[in-house]
Amino acid sequence: MLSKLKKIDYSIVVILLLLMAISIAVLYSATSNTQYHGYHIRMLAYYALGFVAFFGVSIVDYRLLVKYAPYLYLFGFGLLIVVMFIGNTYYNATGWLTIPVINQSFQPAEFFKLLLVLFLGFMLLRKRKLRLSFWRDVVPICLLTFIPFVAVMAQNDLGNALSYVVILAGMLWIGNIKYWHALIALVIFAGSVIGGITAYKAYHDQVYNFFVEIGREHWINRIDPWLMPEKASEDASYHTRNAKLAIASGGMTGEGYMKGETVQSERVPLTYSDSIFVVIAEEFGFIGSSALLLLYFVLIHRLILISLETRETSGPYLIVGIVAMLLYQIFENIGMFIGLMPLTGITLPFISYGGTSLLINMASIGVAMSIRIYGQEKEEENPPVASSAPTSRYALLRSKRQSENRG
Repeated sequence: MLSKLKKIDYSIVVILLLLMAISIAVLYSATSNTQYHGYHIRMLAYYALGFVAFFGVSIVDYRLLVKYAPYLYLFGFGLLIVVMFIGNTYYNATGWLTIPVINQSFQPAEFFKLLLVLFLGFMLLRKRKLRLSFWRDVVPICLLTFIPFVAVMAQNDLGNALSYVVILAGMLWIGNIKYWHALIALVIFAGSVIGGITAYKAYHDQVYNFFVEIGREHWINRIDPWLMPEKASEDASYHTRNAKLAIASGGMTGEGYMKGETVQSERVPLTYSDSIFVVIAEEFGFIGSSALLLLYFVLIHRLILISLETRETSGPYLIVGIVAMLLYQIFENIGMFIGLMPLTGITLPFISYGGTSLLINMASIGVAMSIRIYGQEKEEENPPVASSAPTSRYALLRSKRQSENRG
């Protein structure tokens, strides 16, 4: 076991410790003198469990996880169905189950993200770097992703549902989808987004009435402040309006940590969870926010290097899925407070308060460490690929990386 632990990339461990320090410090500031005071202590306990998950997953051969991924997928999807019937509802989303023995809630939609990465890695591994066939590969993979997507959308959890689509897109690309298939998908996506936004603005009142009738008025209240702030009600725009003011008030260097007098972020809901970036931007300014983004960048960079250095096939697929998951969460969480994205319920990785999100993210990094430990071993049961087969994008990137190292 010690020989395995020595192979862990401890620069990533240092980054995780720095993110933990930031999370605890900002949570203390955000919850001080509120009913949520003490959440920083709980988060410290979650981090302790998170590091146990990180090191525990690291020493498990990730190929075992890929091997049993179909069963894990079915288990996770079963939880998504169960939560629709007996789940707890918070902030209009029915997505939490309570563990009876310890009386703690967890979110199956968060848990399923890692299971989806493992399952898609299992599906792509069967192709052995060959181009993906549209009907035999792309369609089944998309279908098996959109089924849980629909289940999570039924729970009113748009943020986590969209993460499944981002994971799918990233893994299909590295899985060697044909260029013209990718181009068609990109055109359809761009056309749908542009057409949807245009139609939404042109027929806003009709769309609003429709969503009111089906009981989804809160969807409009999240989209209006993003696309049509002049149409948004005072209550609907309250969150994003005050978040922008708080971020702007931070300026270049911030207003200071634990500032005594009333600050703008006190008017922003959920500063301990989804809105924690607002507190960081206000207290530490542009410089502090940039430092956090730099930590994320270094973490993603290290994960990509692990992917390029591994000799086994499924490892890079999994890392790309994990990277796509993290990048989406970072971009969506920060983007929704500066007007780039609509407001959704998504946490800031490793920073926001939340046990399920943190444990899944830590376990995901553990999978990457397992790939670093075991991924240098040659593949078994891997038939040779015909020389006429197209070279995968991953193989080209890895070859380039190896050439740079030799140089």
